[in-house]
Amino acid sequence: MASATSHSNLLKRLSRHDVAVDLGTANTLIYTPDRGIVLNQPSVVCFERRAGAGAGTVAAVGNEAKEMLGREPLHLEAVRPLSHGVIADFPAAGQMMRRFVEIARSSRLLGRRASFTVCVPGAANEVERRAVRETALAAGAMHVNLISESLASALGAGLPVSAATGSMVVDIGGGTTEVAVIALGGVACSGSVRVGGDEFDRSIINYVRSLFGVVLGDQTAEHVKKTIGTALRGEPIETLRATGRSIEDGLPRTVELTSHDIADALAVPLRRVIGVVRDVFETTPAELVTDIADAGIVLTGGGALLARLDECLAAELGVPVRVADDPLTCAVRGAGMAAAYLDGNAFAFE
Repeated sequence: MASATSHSNLLKRLSRHDVAVDLGTANTLIYTPDRGIVLNQPSVVCFERRAGAGAGTVAAVGNEAKEMLGREPLHLEAVRPLSHGVIADFPAAGQMMRRFVEIARSSRLLGRRASFTVCVPGAANEVERRAVRETALAAGAMHVNLISESLASALGAGLPVSAATGSMVVDIGGGTTEVAVIALGGVACSGSVRVGGDEFDRSIINYVRSLFGVVLGDQTAEHVKKTIGTALRGEPIETLRATGRSIEDGLPRTVELTSHDIADALAVPLRRVIGVVRDVFETTPAELVTDIADAGIVLTGGGALLARLDECLAAELGVPVRVADDPLTCAVRGAGMAAAYLDGNAFAFE
């Protein structure tokens, strides 16, 4: 009987092509165990406008569509269909994901009969989870499993998620920061706050508007963050010239920003990130807190790339903090690794 069961499981594995998807607010990533990351593009889709209700024809997705944000002509509309880690525009998300899957398949990097494992925020409700499932099925998935973003990130970061020892992961995405304590293959304690890379950009825009009377575009603010952004003031001071629209007369105006300016601009959203980490610590059992104090906190997600963020959190929390290797891809790589253990139920799928 055991031999027959093993043979059946083997046949299932041979006939199933596992695909992991991180459908994020800022970026969508697709991963396969044999090829690794086969797609990493911005979660943006551009439609041709049409009269009446409903979206028009897809004109562009990903990198090409993102370049149109804030610049699109009257006959085009660029949309970001996810907000705070969940689907806000279901039709747009479906068309975007379908096109991404087509891109991966066109390069023969994705099989036709694919079982999808998709990352979802831990705080997502049942309606939001169902929207993710339906979007993946509409994109051509044969079967869909959902996995907590935090659990996937911890696995992708190489943390001992199956052990009794507790590990804490802070995943900073485009729209949400998720904090989770992982032990025995599941999430023991968690918390989230609607702060991520997009909120960092908005804070920079508000700061420059208030201090200089200049309105920066979203993509300009993102460029500033990636170029001279830092969580702490320090030496050497980096500078960058950025051009926006003057509030006074509406004309173009260039200002010189410093890394100290950006540290000041990001102080408020970072306090909210630190606050949710503290909240999770307060609800974590003492034994697991001891484990985390010894092992430290691991940062994942695109927001973890902000310079000196690990130093900032370590100073505020009194716990060692480190950035995972390739933090942007941790979640999708972890989801891909978890999919290999589906038959053994080693991890908490939803």
